[in-house]
Amino acid sequence: MTEKKIIRVSDVMSKGVIKVERSATVHEVVRLMSERRISSVIVERRDEDDEFGLVAVADIARDVLAKDLSPERVNVYEIMSKPVLTLAAEMNVMYAVRMLSRFQLARALVVDHDRNPLGVVTLRDMVLRSLEDE
Repeated sequence: MTEKKIIRVSDVMSKGVIKVERSATVHEVVRLMSERRISSVIVERRDEDDEFGLVAVADIARDVLAKDLSPERVNVYEIMSKPVLTLAAEMNVMYAVRMLSRFQLARALVVDHDRNPLGVVTLRDMVLRSLEDE
């Protein structure tokens, strides 16, 4: 029997984090997402005791477009998910998939031991990477 190689969250995550201030407008975030070709941004903490937030395209669709609100008048702090689920970079992808599935989430913020953001990992990327060598 061959031993299966362990895939870590850090092997699959999108490196680097695009962060925005809480007061950024949805319009500004949509422009940034379009320019960077990304589907989510991390919302900065107010201080060390605060938690990160996350705004994804789905949040904008549900909370701004579907409600016919003006993207120029809605700030990201009004629609962000917070606190955002964080995963350790060294976590086994198998357990990370279980965490995201349990909470019915599509993505999580990847952090180091000091809770500094390193990247974002999606359920899609973890599943595809885990099963590509099978």
